[in-house]
Amino acid sequence: MYRSICIYISLSLSLSLYIYVYVYVYVYIFPVDHPPVLSPPLCRNVALEGLFEGGQTPKPLKTGTTIAGVVFKDGVVLGADTRATSSEVVADKMCAKIHYIAPNIYCCGAGTAADTEKTTDLVSSNLTIFSLNSDRNPRVVMAVNILQDMLYRYHGKIGASLILGGVDCTGNHLYTVGPYGSVNTMPYLAMGSGDLAALGILEDRFKPDLELEEAKELVRVAIHAGIMSDLGSGNNVDICVITRKGADYIRPFQESEYKDTRKMKYRYRPGTTPVLTEKVVPLELEVVQETVQQMDTA
Repeated sequence: MYRSICIYISLSLSLSLYIYVYVYVYVYIFPVDHPPVLSPPLCRNVALEGLFEGGQTPKPLKTGTTIAGVVFKDGVVLGADTRATSSEVVADKMCAKIHYIAPNIYCCGAGTAADTEKTTDLVSSNLTIFSLNSDRNPRVVMAVNILQDMLYRYHGKIGASLILGGVDCTGNHLYTVGPYGSVNTMPYLAMGSGDLAALGILEDRFKPDLELEEAKELVRVAIHAGIMSDLGSGNNVDICVITRKGADYIRPFQESEYKDTRKMKYRYRPGTTPVLTEKVVPLELEVVQETVQQMDTA
């Protein structure tokens, strides 16, 4: 048996002095054993849960990547690993995670590979049309605003965490755009499942007005730290250098290294670690009676 509830009343104020009252009635049905709620989306969710009783809840999917960016004296350096995973399986060892946006703008993507690729392709198409109409390169903030509006519109359903870097008439810029549309800008940034290790390197070694070789080495070490500390990141290191003269996409910048190679063997003498407590639990085994029967071969 079902009952209907949830009435929403919304007031809208016009620009004049008059007040118009609009009443919208949303009716949602849900089982009687659920308590009534005042939010139409919650009523809808309760009704859907009743239709799909016994079904499995979707499991979270871990996406592994390490991406980073650094602003140096003459431009921006972006870096990324090349491993694409599907759960615990390495799906692609040479996945390109640095995407072209415009001649002066590139973007690193972490998250769902298809989402990052199609999202950056869409932004690149929009900015290409702008460049053809205006006969000039777009500004970095234009790409950031397009990405922010699109990702916020989908409220995280697009699994794309992006680092956007570029050079325009206003200077060198580096931004992060989160899956929910959040934007952050700093002279050094890192995202992905290996971002903690990469940020540790960047915070320790970054300094203003880096030279080009210093910035490339800093990004390489940061990506390498993420690779060595995160199972979802791995294989090669790609780097893209963006200056006023153009972009230089170096693929690969560093070949892969194995994570399971130990530099030395660790052996300890018995008794090195003190035993504080000891408890003996007897193992109870179930006795199984075995019988042997001759097979009739006649």
